[in-house]
Amino acid sequence: MKWLHIVSYLLLFVGGLNWGLVGLFNFNLVMYLLGSWPMAESLVYILVGLATVYIVITHKNDCKICGKMMK
Repeated sequence: MKWLHIVSYLLLFVGGLNWGLVGLFNFNLVMYLLGSWPMAESLVYILVGLATVYIVITHKNDCKICGKMMK
């Protein structure tokens, strides 16, 4: 499941970067890159959301700091 963890983190970075750009410059990177393919744009947003849910659920088990705090 290491690949799922890596892909999820990459998607979180994409989502975080996109929201940062939207907040700072009103620039949506995902729409800029995939705007001509609305289905692909929607798919990226869905995958970012699913990655976030996965990381939230599994974070305690994967994070060395949080794992120590819970013991």
